Amino acid sequence: QVQLVESGGGLVQAGGSLRLSCAASGSIFSIPVMAWYRQAPGKQRELVASITTGGNTNYVDSAKGRFTISRDNAKNTVYLQMNSLKPEDTAVYYCKADMVVRSYWGQGTQVTVSS
Repeated sequence: QVQLVESGGGLVQAGGSLRLSCAASGSIFSIPVMAWYRQAPGKQRELVASITTGGNTNYVDSAKGRFTISRDNAKNTVYLQMNSLKPEDTAVYYCKADMVVRSYWGQGTQVTVSS
């Protein structure tokens, strides 16, 4: 079983930056895909960014050019660097570990961007 703990959320003004961290309880070296999702009030949870063991990344269109996902296998941590934040980025951000047989979710961290 993998436990994921997100941190780094908070309140920031539009145009600002935040770096989210997702710390795993065990090794993430062999986890095929690590990802960040977000869920805004009244909306469905959506994929923001993902990264494979090989370092291949994928982003939702609205995050391209502003967000960067990375993984540090030595620290068992995945990061989401978010720049040029917009009010529409306001949401709870969740970390997800996609393994072969099941997936694991963190508890989420709130990101609020004021205009």
